Amino acid sequence: MLRYWTARYLITLFVGLAIVGLITTLWIYKLENQKRIAIARFVAEDISERIVDTKGNMNAEPVLSGFLKRREYFFDFGARTLLLIIDNKNNLVFSDNPIFQPDILQRVTSVLTQKDNVVKIKGIRDREQSYLVKKEIKYNQQTIGWVLIVFPQAKVTLNNEQLQLLIILLVSLALLGWGVIYLLSRKLSKPIKDVVDAAKQIVEGNYDILMDKDIKEKEIYELIDSFENMSKRLKQLEMMRTELLAGVTHELRTPIASIRGLIQSVRDEVVTGEEATEFLEISMKETKRLQKMVEDLLDFNSMIIGEFRLQLEKHNINDLVREISHQWLIGQENYIELHTSLPDQPIYVMTDSARVQQILYNLLNNSIQAMNQTGRIDVILYQTNDDIRIDVRDNGPGIAEEEKGLIFERFFRGKAKKIKVRGLGLGLTYSKNLAKALGGDLILKETSEKGTTFTLILNREKPKS
Repeated sequence: MLRYWTARYLITLFVGLAIVGLITTLWIYKLENQKRIAIARFVAEDISERIVDTKGNMNAEPVLSGFLKRREYFFDFGARTLLLIIDNKNNLVFSDNPIFQPDILQRVTSVLTQKDNVVKIKGIRDREQSYLVKKEIKYNQQTIGWVLIVFPQAKVTLNNEQLQLLIILLVSLALLGWGVIYLLSRKLSKPIKDVVDAAKQIVEGNYDILMDKDIKEKEIYELIDSFENMSKRLKQLEMMRTELLAGVTHELRTPIASIRGLIQSVRDEVVTGEEATEFLEISMKETKRLQKMVEDLLDFNSMIIGEFRLQLEKHNINDLVREISHQWLIGQENYIELHTSLPDQPIYVMTDSARVQQILYNLLNNSIQAMNQTGRIDVILYQTNDDIRIDVRDNGPGIAEEEKGLIFERFFRGKAKKIKVRGLGLGLTYSKNLAKALGGDLILKETSEKGTTFTLILNREKPKS
């Protein structure tokens, strides 16, 4: 990155310096022409004052013969400069060019009527562009002639001093720009390189990443902070994955081994009669548990890969909650107090009744497991200004403080639940994803030593597909 951006910054810098050099050259060219015009005006004014004697006659030859020679160092326009003295009848009085062509006189006299004292003309010398500076020669407030100085425009060239100054300026700017660009690119690339190195460590399985966060740039700081959070998250997920693999292996192997042993005992007639029937009943229960685990994995995988579909219909949510609660209670073998609280007025909502049943069944099963198969569960339906809510509240021991932020994570199972109940830790994760698919959410409303309350939120409107 350092080499990549430094090279491109340098190319941009050199292009910019080339443009600056061109603009500087053109500016010097403009200043040179302005300087020549100013000198020509000064010289023309000086000549106009010297050339007229006390009687009003223009004595050009004796005055100008040594005038230009003495001021040659000052009036330095080169050999192509032309000095003319013309009377008020456009007759040539003096010319510093012994081979003066009449057509040139005609061209320069044609601009005498113009108001500007500095005029651009063309074609005086080899069709080149030239400046003509004119100055009236006056005597007693009367114009008796003109001083004309014609000189070519300055070429876009630099003298040695100007060229040296420009080169020093451009080289200095280039070195300074390169230094600044290199230091800034290095400063910006270092934390990014650290992130790349940290990513390589994560690929190798090392999630304990420590990075320098003493960075002033907000975007770079957020990048490093997000990367550190990601590494911690990946470490947590990796631990959960390892735990899941061990847990799934154990949870699936245990019922399979139990079923195999029980059936083998019946087949080999180790047990007979009522005892054999009991063994078969136990095998059926273990088979159902095994089937439930596999179904959880399949349902969760279907949601993850996008093969999940909703059948939205208009339902009276009061009747739906009542029916789901009643059906669940019938299937329970232990004594459970289940109380359902419904509003007097019916509430209608567009939802998938089967998915709502899955969510509520999972919450009710979690509640009975938390209460160790006995206790009281309340199902409360109510509506707010924005949505419809169903609370499932139990009087169990509650969720540990350190586990609150993890309960909706896939494959997470609390310490107490690992000991009491077999499972994969997908129930709440799957239920929350179902609730979001329905346009709502599933949240942990509250938990304490007196019990836990989960809230299913349903959208009043049809959820977005």
